[in-house]
Amino acid sequence: MISSLHSQTEELTRRSFLSMVGKGVGLAALTSTTVASLLEELHAKAKSVEHLTPEQAAMDEDFWFYIQESFSVTRGIINLNNGGVSPSPRLVTEAYCRYTWQQEDATAYTMWQILEPQSETIRTGLAEIFGCDREEIAITRNASESLEILLMGLDLKSGDEILTTTQDYPRMLTTLRQREWREGISLKTIKIPIAPKSLDDIYMEFEKAITPKTRVILISHVVNITGQITPIKQVCELARVKGIDVIVDGAHSFAHFDFKQPDLQCDYYGSSLHKWLFAPKGTGLLYVKKEKIEKIWPLMAAEKKQKDDIRKFEEIGTHPAAPRLAIGEAILFHHGIGAKRKEARLRYLSRYWMTRLKDLPNVRFHTSWEPNQSCGIANVELIGIDPAALANYLMSHHKIFTTPILHEEFKGIRITPSVYTTLQELDRFCDVMTTISKRGLPKS
Repeated sequence: MISSLHSQTEELTRRSFLSMVGKGVGLAALTSTTVASLLEELHAKAKSVEHLTPEQAAMDEDFWFYIQESFSVTRGIINLNNGGVSPSPRLVTEAYCRYTWQQEDATAYTMWQILEPQSETIRTGLAEIFGCDREEIAITRNASESLEILLMGLDLKSGDEILTTTQDYPRMLTTLRQREWREGISLKTIKIPIAPKSLDDIYMEFEKAITPKTRVILISHVVNITGQITPIKQVCELARVKGIDVIVDGAHSFAHFDFKQPDLQCDYYGSSLHKWLFAPKGTGLLYVKKEKIEKIWPLMAAEKKQKDDIRKFEEIGTHPAAPRLAIGEAILFHHGIGAKRKEARLRYLSRYWMTRLKDLPNVRFHTSWEPNQSCGIANVELIGIDPAALANYLMSHHKIFTTPILHEEFKGIRITPSVYTTLQELDRFCDVMTTISKRGLPKS
């Protein structure tokens, strides 16, 4: 296990800050006065709330005002679709631009001899957040690439069954259907409860659906359309006893709330880093347990000598070094806020707007209120109002950007604020939703 990049209390003390820099994560950032200044300010602001519990700090608007100002986002649009892709804080963008300019100087030499080797420190930083060995982490371009490596890389034969849910991400379902068409494997989907009473309700649906032909389970750690957190550890333990591989879609969980790989007990996990870690767009993570690496075929060919090397999954040809290296500044920003503080703030923001809307007579939530079942993502329906029309009206008339969800089992709009979202912006959203709830959508 790699050494810790932050203290157990997760406070960014001067010592832990210097320790992270010394390990290379964001080391190049200190050559930039702007980035160094931003990191020092973040350190000072974190100290101002270190005496508070994460839940108390979540309500300290002075601290979160600084975090809000760390992003260069427009305030002309209220962006409540951070689940799709999130803006990066200024220090990440600054680093990304600097690395981009740097790789343009004697490119073949600079990119492969100077910059690319530094991505090993990024691997270490990501492994620290996930709580695993650095030799189990591959740096990819997004969750889809990570998960397709796994879904396409497992050896399966005609008649083998893959079990997943009707609410899983469409791209992953498309990947499995392609294997179904091409190789004759069987894709089996189950319905899981929407806003279940307990996580056991989800677990039991998986338990009932397993058959002697089940070889793989694909399960989202957080269901992207509802924000539902699922019982990953229980499903993984069940599958392990039966010799079934479990692939965890962590696109919406990594750096969203605080957990480690041992909390999940999973062998495979894929995520995007441009959502909740706020890393550059087109960055992702793949975790494969060390003893499982050899059994997964890479999506793009690698040499036989790499069969048990996690880097075989990174063999994609020429690619820029800048996005990878700027992940380091995103890691520093994540630790600077504090994982538990970040989780508490995201849950506070979701409960803030949900509480304001919950007493409206035609409001229905498709997301559980239980803290172990949801965090920063929630889905809400105004009964009798088309979600697509509602989302279009919110954006066209009020510049509030949301995500309409039209699923065969439910419909609503997905709301995903982020750490830069202000309470005033959520108040504005709630005011407009309240008016629509009472009067309906204005006729055009």
